[in-house]
Amino acid sequence: MEKMEFEVSQEDAGTRIDKYLTLKLGEEYSRTYVKFLIDGGFVLVGGKTIKPHYTARADDMVFVTLSSVPNDGRIEPENIPLNIIYEDEGVIVVDKPVGLVVHPGAGNKTGTLVNALLYYLGSLPESDDELRPGIVHRLDKDTSGVMVAAKTSKALRSLGEQFQKRAVKKNYLAIVKGRVELDNGIIDVPIGRHKENRTKMVVEYTSGKSARTMYHVIKRFALFTFLRLDLFTGRTHQIRVHMKHIGHPILGDIRYGGDPRFHRPALHSELLGFTNPCTGKYMEFISALAEDMRELVQKGKFTDF
Repeated sequence: MEKMEFEVSQEDAGTRIDKYLTLKLGEEYSRTYVKFLIDGGFVLVGGKTIKPHYTARADDMVFVTLSSVPNDGRIEPENIPLNIIYEDEGVIVVDKPVGLVVHPGAGNKTGTLVNALLYYLGSLPESDDELRPGIVHRLDKDTSGVMVAAKTSKALRSLGEQFQKRAVKKNYLAIVKGRVELDNGIIDVPIGRHKENRTKMVVEYTSGKSARTMYHVIKRFALFTFLRLDLFTGRTHQIRVHMKHIGHPILGDIRYGGDPRFHRPALHSELLGFTNPCTGKYMEFISALAEDMRELVQKGKFTDF
C-alpha cells in the first residue's frame, strides 16, 4: 500500500481535513474515498487518527496510507453510451469523451468505460488488476479521444506486449500556454513521482524513467499554441509534465500550471496505431478533435471560457 506525507501550509490552515486531502490527492481520488481512509484509520495527524471534520492546522504532518476499498470482485455492467470507432472479434476501439473515467478505482466503482464495455460486450478478459479487465492503456478522465480495449485474452496479451515494447503509435493534439517558438522539437527528459506530492509527476534526472515527446506546431495564436505531439514512451502525465518543463503547460491543466480559463486540460488523443491481434495487420484509428478544443482553436482567443 502506497504511503503519502503532507505538511499543512499556512494557506491551507483552517480547511477541513477531508477537503484538504481531496485537493492534495488529486482528481484520481474522490471525497468518498478520502472519507473511507479517514474512517478506517488510514489517515494520521501527529501520529493520531482523526475525524473527517478535523480542521487542519499550519505545520500539521498528515500521513496517509492509500488502502484498497474492500471489493467483492464484481464490476456492474452499466448502460453507458459508447462511440465505437472499430470492432472485431478481438478488439474494440472507442472515442472516449471528456469526463469518462476509464476503469473503476478508489471512490469510483461505477460510471466508467469498463462498466460500459461490460454492458455492451457481456464480458471482458481478466487482467492482472481485477478492476481493469480488457484494459491495456488509459486516458485521464478529462482527456478525450481514441483508445483500444481487448475482448479476448489473446488480444489482451498481444496489445499488452505492444504497449510494453513501445510498438504502438500514439499522437495527441494539445493547446498550450504561450507561443511556442520552434516549429518542431523533441523533449527528452526523464519523469518520476514528486517526492512530496505522490499524485504528481515531475522531471526527475536521478531516479526518473526515460521519457521522450516530439511536438509540431500546427498554429500559433496570441496567447496559446495548437500542437500535435508524438509519444515515443508512455509515462504517466508525460505530455503534461514535458510541456510544463519547456514553459508551455497545457491550457486548463491546473495541476501543472496551465491557464485556468479553459475548463479542463486541453489534451486529445488523436491517433492510435497498433498491430491487430487477430489479423496481424497494422491499423490506425483517428478521433476528431473534441468540440471544446475545436471551438477555442477556431476562435483563436479566450471568450466563453
